Amino acid sequence: MKRIAVLTSGGDAPGMNAAIRAVTRSAIEQGWAVLGVQEGYLGLLTNQFRELDARAVGGIIQLGGTILGSARCKEFREESGRKQALHNLSKHGVDALVVIGGNGSQTGAYALWQMGFPVNGVASTIDNDLLGSDITIGVDTALNIALEAIDRLKTTASSHRRAFLVEVMGRDCGYLALMSGIAGGAEAVVIPEFETTPEEVAQTISAAYARGKSHALVVVAEGARYDADALFKYLNEHYGEELGFEVRATTLGHVQRGGAPLAYDRLLASRLGYGAVEALARGEYGVLCGMRGGQVATTPLAEIAGRTKSLDERLLKLAQTLAR
Repeated sequence: MKRIAVLTSGGDAPGMNAAIRAVTRSAIEQGWAVLGVQEGYLGLLTNQFRELDARAVGGIIQLGGTILGSARCKEFREESGRKQALHNLSKHGVDALVVIGGNGSQTGAYALWQMGFPVNGVASTIDNDLLGSDITIGVDTALNIALEAIDRLKTTASSHRRAFLVEVMGRDCGYLALMSGIAGGAEAVVIPEFETTPEEVAQTISAAYARGKSHALVVVAEGARYDADALFKYLNEHYGEELGFEVRATTLGHVQRGGAPLAYDRLLASRLGYGAVEALARGEYGVLCGMRGGQVATTPLAEIAGRTKSLDERLLKLAQTLAR
């Protein structure tokens, strides 16, 4: 092996740059040249390659986002698009590819592996729904950003005796909502995996008021059947002042993706990026490099593609118990 390429794909996650840095410098240590692919899989098709050396990835470990960029690419879903990608990789003398990203990104990596090209993945998504890794790059930072917002909202909620519906990201996975709800002391958590009706939310808010609380907080996952905006409208239309608290809704949105990665994500990204290159060096291809049981481990992409990690129901029970 003489040259590898690295790309970032899907939604950006704090720590992606640290992973790019780790992949690049680990590959250089192996004596390989490194190319960065701009704009994810789109860059594979449109021939957007750039040389990466140790200096090119210097000073990026603390940066959010991804210096390589990311973009959607419908053409890559077609076999003709993937063949074009392989053609461009061959043209640049690339012997293997490292894909940093989440579910869709690793499904794409598996598609290339099925076509016979050496590719390894690095687990990176704030949703934490990727099989093969207990926690993925970006989750810790996104969780802490959500928690900081929740703490601030609790302060103003207590001052004005209000109930806040706080919507966090996570797509169809409720991990971020559940964990920030537990850590933030929420009265209720609304997630896609376990449906919560507006009536149940109303009862929870009313019960908090009856207990003499100065505020109520409900954390809502963006993929829930009733998101924060829908719940806000329902509660105001059907309950109004009966809840005791005045209700407000806040959507955190993409602010959770931005900003500098915290120490844990920088360390995790460094370990996983290094691990992906080490796997290539020992001839282990078609795997995702993730963290399992506190150790860097690989999982075949065949076991990951098209699947998502289930949420531990015991965590929801914990959230409900501690909210009482």
